[in-house]
Amino acid sequence: MARMEYTQDIAGDQPATLARKAARGARLYRSSFGRALQTLDLLVILVVMAYVFRVATEENVLSAPLSMLLPMAFGGITLALILREHDLYRFEVTPNAETHGIKALGAVLLALPSTAAIGALIALCVGRVAAAGAWEASIATLLAGSIIVSVHFLSALILGAMNRAGLFSLNVVIVGATPLAHKLIEEAKASGDISVLGVFDDRMDRAKPLPNHVKLLGDLDDLMSWPHLPSVDRVIVAVSSTAQSRVLQLVAKLRSMPNKVVLAIDMQGFDSDGTTIGRIGNRPVAYVSGAPEDAKRAFWKRVQDLVLGTIALVLAAPVMTLIAVAIKLDSRGPIFFRQKRHGFNNQAFDCWKFRSMRVETTDACAAQQVTQNDPRVTRIGRFIRATSLDELPQLFNVLNGTMSLVGPRPHAIGMKTGDQESEALVAEYAHRHRIKPGMTGWAAIHGSRGPVHSAEEVAERVAFDIAYIRDASLWLDLWIMLRTLPALLGDKGSVR
Repeated sequence: MARMEYTQDIAGDQPATLARKAARGARLYRSSFGRALQTLDLLVILVVMAYVFRVATEENVLSAPLSMLLPMAFGGITLALILREHDLYRFEVTPNAETHGIKALGAVLLALPSTAAIGALIALCVGRVAAAGAWEASIATLLAGSIIVSVHFLSALILGAMNRAGLFSLNVVIVGATPLAHKLIEEAKASGDISVLGVFDDRMDRAKPLPNHVKLLGDLDDLMSWPHLPSVDRVIVAVSSTAQSRVLQLVAKLRSMPNKVVLAIDMQGFDSDGTTIGRIGNRPVAYVSGAPEDAKRAFWKRVQDLVLGTIALVLAAPVMTLIAVAIKLDSRGPIFFRQKRHGFNNQAFDCWKFRSMRVETTDACAAQQVTQNDPRVTRIGRFIRATSLDELPQLFNVLNGTMSLVGPRPHAIGMKTGDQESEALVAEYAHRHRIKPGMTGWAAIHGSRGPVHSAEEVAERVAFDIAYIRDASLWLDLWIMLRTLPALLGDKGSVR
């Protein structure tokens, strides 16, 4: 009898805000918004391509020769793929319209030379008729891209407003008035991604007051009969994972509900901000260090390395030839210098460089780092080290897959800072090896390049490298490559 009275009190004491949230529900999802936007982009590409083709050739698309249509078709496919691969259809919880618009503009600017290159290749294979189609494809890509950038900017503005109105937030209830539940409620208020309708706990006498005016609504039986249950998108079990018997008991009872039930991972003292959820086989796991491999990202980074690395090698070939001749004339010994360095997952590889030291003083283990006016360095060596031209042979490493164009700079195995090995000075040093090393990197463009002579300098470089690994993307790579030359030319203080 007492419990029935308590339940009625709860039902009659629902705040108006709770009723509104529950009645509204979370029937809109950002993923659906993204799919709709992708469909709209495809429609824009098709209509613009057909319009440009019709105006330029005065021919109907359906009756035009295949040789004329191929550049246009591949141009449209290229633009659509680049837009998709740059995550333009996956929005943040609170999207920034300017950032999203710039990201869309970057994708379009990348698509333009790609479309022109594909069109030129088709023209070489098919003939002069396709060459005209290649020019039209580039115009169509520019026009369609301009419309798409505007659409994405407006979409991000609209989505941000809808998110602030709560249209995309998941309605959830939490089972267990635990410290983890308190943390989830605080995070929900900060992110706006979920709306906590209330908390249920079968141990009411132990429950403490909840933050942000969230109500304790009853026990599990109250949850089962709660009138707003149809509007709940997730039931979150926030009980400590160490209390296995209680977790199993709760989950067994909640599984009879039609709502999706999820178990919040408390990690028992681990920093959840550095934790990523993934799977190994059929079992869910929490990554407390590193993250699940992103096969798509790795594939596109490899494509980027092969395409841009090949172009860079072709452009650098005359300079490399002159450097090789100068090294040979300046001092006896080989043109190239190979040094064992740590690469991806601490694997050793041969890093190629132009030889800049005299053969008899070559330091393969970097036991003694280079100093100002180092007598071991040759005359040509001083010039190519100061300009970083000695690093150009690492393009061979990029093409054979042991290095990337952008990443943490590879250090020699056993490299010392003072009397200690550099990797022993900073606990997170090995984290640098979670991706392939690069010819340039985030640390390099921020002035952390060349020898490191103190534990503080090692820590600074590692911090830059870890920041890059966390935020790595195609656009960040392109920005780093763009900044590399000015950073090198403007750096007069680093000893190299």
